[in-house]
Amino acid sequence: MVRALAACAVIAFVNGCGAGAPQDGNPAIPRTASGRPNMQGIWQVRNSAAADLLDHAASHEMRAGRSVVDGNEIPYQPWAAAKKLEHAATRATADPLSKCYMPGVPRIMYMPYPFHLFQTDDHVAITFEWSQVFRLIYTNGSKPHDGIEFWMGDSRGRWEGDTLVVEVTNHNDKTWFDMAGNFHSEALHVVERFTMTDANTIRYAVTVEDPKVFTRPWKMSMTLYRRTEPDAELLEYECYAYQIEEGWPNR
Repeated sequence: MVRALAACAVIAFVNGCGAGAPQDGNPAIPRTASGRPNMQGIWQVRNSAAADLLDHAASHEMRAGRSVVDGNEIPYQPWAAAKKLEHAATRATADPLSKCYMPGVPRIMYMPYPFHLFQTDDHVAITFEWSQVFRLIYTNGSKPHDGIEFWMGDSRGRWEGDTLVVEVTNHNDKTWFDMAGNFHSEALHVVERFTMTDANTIRYAVTVEDPKVFTRPWKMSMTLYRRTEPDAELLEYECYAYQIEEGWPNR
């Protein structure tokens, strides 16, 4: 009997067991002992949103891809639309990633590198293969810090049914959304929604609001896929920034 209860306690953390398991909901979704969808594991996108959020042809270091933005339009204010074109023309050196700066949120979520998601009742932690960046999402009801800007923003989450809703504030203005130069200001407000559709997929939906840059809020969405191969793990990738100096390589 003792062994059975101990086994149930271990299994419950992964799939839910006994009184802590939900009585309804999607049975294909693994659950924690508290009944929440269990999203723990390694995930990765299969799109080219990191190159350009909108429909785009292939170009240097960018795969062709379809839009992940509702309506295939980002509603820039006129001055910001011109700034975006400037960014695109100079992206080789202007993209913050060319200097190995942190990608920010939501860009880090759809870069072509896997990430590992961990989950407790009070926090969701995400570690990323890209340069060992990490996120900590507080789900304990705590409030964001006041007056502090972060490269990865300040993430505070809550559960709405089976959907993890994360509000990300306190951004700086130094990150982009993609390699194409889509950008924002420090007034950026991101709302992420993580919804498991089955054991191996998450619908990742984002609402973006920034009254300094855009004329209205806009949305994007995509699927995150679980890495199910037995030997799946995060490997080491360290970003390396370099600058071609005058006279190189002949000097």
